[in-house]
Amino acid sequence: MILQALATYYSRLQATGESDIAQPGYSQENISYEIVLAPDGSVVAVNDIRSTAGKKPRPKVVAVPASFKRPGIGSKSFFLWDKSSYVLGFGEAKAAQDHAAFRELHLSTMPSLDDPGLIALQSFIKAWQPESLSSHALFAPHAEGLVGANIVFRLDGELRFMHQRPAAEEARERLLGEAGKASASAECLVTGKPSRIATVHPAIKGVHDAQSAGASIVSFNQDAFKSYGKEQGENAPISEQAAFAYTTVLNHLLRRSEHNRQCIQIGDASVVFWAEADDAEEAQTAEWTFESLLNTPPDDSQEAARVRNVLEHVARGRPLNELDPKLQDGTRMFILGLASNISRISIRFWETGTLGVFARRLAQHAEDFSLEPLPWKTAPAARRVVLATVPHREGAMPKMDDAFNNLVGEFMRSVLSGQPYPRSLLANTLMRIRSDGNLSGLRAAICKGILARESRLGINVHIHKEEVPVSLDKQSTNPGYRLGRLFAVLEAVQRSALGGQVNATIRDRYYGAASATPASVFPVLLRNTQNHLGKLRKDKPGLAVNLEKDIREIVDGLPEHFARSLRIEDQGRFAIGYYHQSQSRFLKGEDNTANDSNPDTTEGDPA
Repeated sequence: MILQALATYYSRLQATGESDIAQPGYSQENISYEIVLAPDGSVVAVNDIRSTAGKKPRPKVVAVPASFKRPGIGSKSFFLWDKSSYVLGFGEAKAAQDHAAFRELHLSTMPSLDDPGLIALQSFIKAWQPESLSSHALFAPHAEGLVGANIVFRLDGELRFMHQRPAAEEARERLLGEAGKASASAECLVTGKPSRIATVHPAIKGVHDAQSAGASIVSFNQDAFKSYGKEQGENAPISEQAAFAYTTVLNHLLRRSEHNRQCIQIGDASVVFWAEADDAEEAQTAEWTFESLLNTPPDDSQEAARVRNVLEHVARGRPLNELDPKLQDGTRMFILGLASNISRISIRFWETGTLGVFARRLAQHAEDFSLEPLPWKTAPAARRVVLATVPHREGAMPKMDDAFNNLVGEFMRSVLSGQPYPRSLLANTLMRIRSDGNLSGLRAAICKGILARESRLGINVHIHKEEVPVSLDKQSTNPGYRLGRLFAVLEAVQRSALGGQVNATIRDRYYGAASATPASVFPVLLRNTQNHLGKLRKDKPGLAVNLEKDIREIVDGLPEHFARSLRIEDQGRFAIGYYHQSQSRFLKGEDNTANDSNPDTTEGDPA
């Protein structure tokens, strides 16, 4: 299903010419240098063709004869281009072996030539001595940059590269034909047609933390993976054309470009997506809108405002084409999450559906996470939610690398499918609150979203006996929620009484125990609170009266005895109650020294 959808997408891109996707037999590669040759094979120039528009030079993306996955042992050269160790015998430990493979390919496979460009290339290869590079007037200035760089050739006086010459294309096709003779034929699992089977599939590049040379989704390289004596790709017969199509379009989707709006990095998952529509502009509009919904900017920019408008519009049950004629609810969307697994690629999630369905699910996700007062300017994108589950160290920004890998895939699958959020998200969030004491608005919203969705879907109805409140609910009788409110008031009393003299509040010392085992902590906290209230009655009598009133109102709704322990669901409600109560006092403006509750009004998204 996945490979078939990718192969179909490649065929559409190729047929419509919507992009510069590589044609059969070619691949888009990062090229840094070109060597310009005279007809006799002498070097006329060595040009650095990298872009210098950014902070660092960036290679030029060029369609070259297709690369492939090299063998673990030995050397195998690409045709008419390669990295410096192959082309020049320079830059790596086994450069001599690599260069020998480059010479063998280009001298033995093209014995009779009448093309001046290919004749010049062979003359260069025959005359080139790797040890002369450091003293060569044209190569020496680029010696450092050439290490590991990809190189192409060009004949002096021409604008096209050597591999773009008609004779070079004929030679490439002849090489492919000879290689294909050894391939077995079988029914392709993707197309369903008898075809030559790809022994080794082309490498997929661009997946986060995968090998720089590329990794594979389909790969058989050990006896344990084989069946009935079949070798490599014969174990999962996929035609050469289908293998080229799905890997090429994946590399296109994963390309690293500031203009690529079809790939988002969330945790360890590289998420790619594409739309299927009759009109190219309609498909692009759907992809850009979906990217904005999935990766909403955390600020109050024009793009963030547009996303809010889309979500509110969808939440009211209105069709998308009312916002833009090019936005159609029925546009088909495909979403694929990929993660590195050493030399292979694992599938984190795979979801298909219409743009309208996904927009409604994302709007429901925003509604589930909705919390008052709002702790953000824009609803949190998936990336920001995942970041909230990682350690928050003082003076350092949270890192995506610290997120649990399986949590990313499970959470994204829940958002896109409308299914319950993973319980591990709740457990991990509560653990982080207890460990670093940071009960941010986003973390409270995570707890609320998980419990609210379960309640809405009718899951654990014996536990979710009342709805999870969006804003402060003084009528709620849930013990966890009321205890969270009580804890916030007790902290407010402490801060109001001690002011700037307090180094650590009860939240820093007792939050974990109070939210998990209330009976062991609250009696002690209530006794200590009487001392703080006594001081407040002298210094701020009006505030003392209000705080005592809050304490009485909350305690009157609790059971006679504090619970010995709270279930994980009630620990989540504890966090929500704490957030609501502390923020209500903050909004009232009553003695702001009592309001250290991490409002996180911006809830930034660290890079």
